[in-house]
Amino acid sequence: MSSVRRLRPVWAEDPGAAPPPPGHLVPGVAVQPGLDELGTPLSDVTFVVVDLETTGGRAGEDAITEIGAVKVRGGEVLGEFQTLVDPGGPVPPFIQVLTGITTSMLVGAPRIEEALPSFLEFARGAVLVAHNAPFDVGFLRAAAARCERAWPGFQVVDTVRLARRVVLRDEAPNHKLSTLAALFHADVTPNHRALSDARATVDVLHALLGRLAPLGVTYLEDLAGAADPVPSDVRRRRSLADALPDAPGVYLFRGPRDEVLYVGTSTTSLRRRVRTYFTSGEKRARMTEMVRLAVRVDPVVCATPLEARVRELRLIAEHAPRYNRRSRAPERMPWVRLTDEPYPRLSVVRDVRSGTAHIGPFASQATAQQAVEALQETFAVRRCTGRLPLVPAAGAHACVLAELGRCGAPCTGRQDHAAYGLVAEEVRAAMTGDPAAVVAAHAARIRTLVTQERFEEAATVRDRLLAFTRGAARAQRHRPLAECTELVAARRTDDGGWELVLVRHGRLAGTARVDRRTDPRPVVDTLRTTGEHVPAPTAPATAAHPEETDLVLAWLEQPGVRLVEVDGTWASPARSAQSVRDAVAAVAVDLVTPRPPLLDEVSPAATPATGGARDGAVPPVRDGRRTA
Repeated sequence: MSSVRRLRPVWAEDPGAAPPPPGHLVPGVAVQPGLDELGTPLSDVTFVVVDLETTGGRAGEDAITEIGAVKVRGGEVLGEFQTLVDPGGPVPPFIQVLTGITTSMLVGAPRIEEALPSFLEFARGAVLVAHNAPFDVGFLRAAAARCERAWPGFQVVDTVRLARRVVLRDEAPNHKLSTLAALFHADVTPNHRALSDARATVDVLHALLGRLAPLGVTYLEDLAGAADPVPSDVRRRRSLADALPDAPGVYLFRGPRDEVLYVGTSTTSLRRRVRTYFTSGEKRARMTEMVRLAVRVDPVVCATPLEARVRELRLIAEHAPRYNRRSRAPERMPWVRLTDEPYPRLSVVRDVRSGTAHIGPFASQATAQQAVEALQETFAVRRCTGRLPLVPAAGAHACVLAELGRCGAPCTGRQDHAAYGLVAEEVRAAMTGDPAAVVAAHAARIRTLVTQERFEEAATVRDRLLAFTRGAARAQRHRPLAECTELVAARRTDDGGWELVLVRHGRLAGTARVDRRTDPRPVVDTLRTTGEHVPAPTAPATAAHPEETDLVLAWLEQPGVRLVEVDGTWASPARSAQSVRDAVAAVAVDLVTPRPPLLDEVSPAATPATGGARDGAVPPVRDGRRTA
């Protein structure tokens, strides 16, 4: 038994005092750690340094041809392991040249089913070491899976990662085994044979441990984090994740004043996701700064991954955390509107009004302006910002655009109300329906500019077209869901159960998950009864954050999703901006091929019998409701 007596912390003397945060030292109080808290000295650790030769670089497809390993502890070699392995097929010629292992050498060698158990017994209870450990351990794990053996779960040390920490670029041009062996004057020169390379790796490991010792890496627990240079104050805070559930959901990092610093989501495990913030896998400087400020992490467990993603968006919009960069103010996202006046014009606005055409919302004002320019370059719509009366004012003068033939000049009466109305209808049709006119106009312009080798200008025209097609497609995708009073859909889960989703006017109003032994129909009824009441919005805006509606649509469009109930009609026209997935490809198609006919333009004899709806659309709903 240890003779060390642990001192009682000062907060233990006061029953009402709270313990300090994990990793916090109470000023003025001596702390004597127990021997069990110091960890295992590296001199007492048994390492098994392993190296493999294989038929290729893919663990799932190629096979092991040789295993070599050296067991060491405290700088002393305890044993060695070496065997050739029959891969069950020929060795590729380039591998034979690289390693010197030929197919004939492997005749009579044990198969991996015989060799692997012997190696695992040799390495039992030790720490595995390898140079580029993911390669060697990946092959060993794949072999264990093929042999239907459980992988022991060794702690693994990668000498490549350790070398990157302590070997500077001016010492060695790279971190290859041959380079490091020469740098540290290893007794064995690597030659692409398993045992020789393992022996060389032993010398490299000892040299690296010698360099790490002055940095405070003297225990096995220190070595586990030596290759991950995480600041000690950040690593100490990893206990913030200990109490989090192993379930999908949303997590909120909170600061010392209980403010929300950051909101994130995990579709699998909250605990595992939050732990990544305290490892070297987190490279973002602002996240490291956020972790240093955090005092706790609040979890919000969600029934489904979709709910987790949606809740993340809503919490970001609600709290506006300073370390989140996603959209925190959906009400600021601009739209492009065709105004409702005698002579309509295009305007960038923040709200949606009924009775007018809209596209968007856009991520920025600049993108919305590009979409406006795309329409103005295609149609002779007026660009002046004032409201024009139905009867032109006496003495009105036309602008320069009218003189250039880019505007019909309704302000002066050159273009009457009826003629301008035709232009406005073309603009409205392009915004709410088929964008063919805009694509064709920009394709012609791009062709001219490319022919003249004015590539920067052609890129500007392309960007305008992209802005328009994406904004129009978003509005056209959102409108049907915004007008749909209620939609219930279901998707099979991997365990045979059902993931149920209730959507009202484009907003997630409820979600649930049932296992394969539970009848989902009563759960659907409960979901519809208890789901959030959502007032009808002004289409094409939905009743949710635009990104939330995008998430819902992405979920609904997954393969295998079934519609259970639809109150309204959820459908999309064949000719719309949604069909232009890639504006650049659409330009190329418009330049060289005619547009294909619509389905209703094809004779019944030429129409293939599909037995279902067009991909990406939902069949018409009978009597306002469809039951699948």
